[in-house]
Amino acid sequence: MLQIQTIRENKEEIIKALTKRNVDAAPLVNGAIELDEKRRSTQTKLDNILAEGNKLSKEIGMLFKSGKAQEANELKAKTSGLKEDSKLLGEELHTISEELQTLLYQIPNAPHELVPAGNSEEDNEEIFKEGEVPSLKSNALPHWELAKKYDIIDFELGVKISGAGFPVYKGKGARLQRALITYFLDKNTEAGYTEIQVPHLVNEASGYGTGQLPDKEGQMYHVTDDNLYLIPTAEVPVTNIFRDEIISEADFPIRYTGYTPCFRREAGSYGAHVRGLNRLHQFDKVEIVRVEHPSKSYEALDGMVEHVKGILRDLKLPYRILRLCGGDLGFTSAMTYDFEVFSTAQNRWLEISSVSNFETYQANRLKLRFKDENGKSQLAHTLNGSALALPRVLAGILENYQTPEGIKIPEVLVPYCGFDIID
Repeated sequence: MLQIQTIRENKEEIIKALTKRNVDAAPLVNGAIELDEKRRSTQTKLDNILAEGNKLSKEIGMLFKSGKAQEANELKAKTSGLKEDSKLLGEELHTISEELQTLLYQIPNAPHELVPAGNSEEDNEEIFKEGEVPSLKSNALPHWELAKKYDIIDFELGVKISGAGFPVYKGKGARLQRALITYFLDKNTEAGYTEIQVPHLVNEASGYGTGQLPDKEGQMYHVTDDNLYLIPTAEVPVTNIFRDEIISEADFPIRYTGYTPCFRREAGSYGAHVRGLNRLHQFDKVEIVRVEHPSKSYEALDGMVEHVKGILRDLKLPYRILRLCGGDLGFTSAMTYDFEVFSTAQNRWLEISSVSNFETYQANRLKLRFKDENGKSQLAHTLNGSALALPRVLAGILENYQTPEGIKIPEVLVPYCGFDIID
């Protein structure tokens, strides 16, 4: 969330920046400032009462030592009133602080100045495109039909076991899936990311720490008896490693990568665009997460973009990069680049990666800080990206690499698969 001090000092700039998201933030921002002033005023009153109580306690002790018990007891009666006042003020302060926190959770991150204004994905800015779209024969098949033809993914069996959106990968389909995971992890570790395995269930504090709660509560699977959430992305557990931590400036950059299954309810998703692997409730993804010095985070973001480019070049898939507009930007992000691969058989672009800089937004929730050269605590910047999300990458490979003889395997994956064609 945005720091209240930042909101106080940059009120008009933040309100203006949030108009890129089509959000009238003035009521929220003004409400937060009013609550903060009330909180500060209450805190001052409480501090004064506590200071007065401490002063009287010292005087009482001195009076008892001097044998002036009557005067000491009179002051003790006064301190009893102060204790009651401090208790009431403490309760009021707690209530105000909770109200302020709840309000701050409702204010999205302020977009970076380069983020274009816009209402929806139609207003996203294409900044890069690479790769040739293959010419497929007129009888080319979409991936869900290829999956059935070669018996490599069984969507109906997934429905039987769990429901729609839970595919079962079989034979060469399962091996290709495993090959992609291993290949992505190898590429990421070669680039300096430390591989890490994390839990697939997280507690409520972790959901709030990275901003999935309360914003995306309806999209997360909730294990109610234990109050745990199935992760929608490895970003959540990996970034929460640093919750309530003060790291050394010398530790920058911190780079982690991890593979996890991801679980999303995808409530309200329907229509042709969700067929096959296009949108799932459970899918595999390899994530990269960085914790950076604020002065280096956009340089790091550019590096992450180049890293994902390299993976897609190796796979020889046609792709493009979009800078998301304010209306399509995630709640917690200051800037996001989406990668989309072209699905030739579907004749449409499929999102396969989002690479984002959250600046201090997540770090403020996480209380993730570092000591600067002056020994002062500062909030770090957090970033993450998909490198890569598997379902749509797999869909792109199946569709773009199909031939009359079968589905060829990208050359870079052959050593990982142990075969060069699905036939």
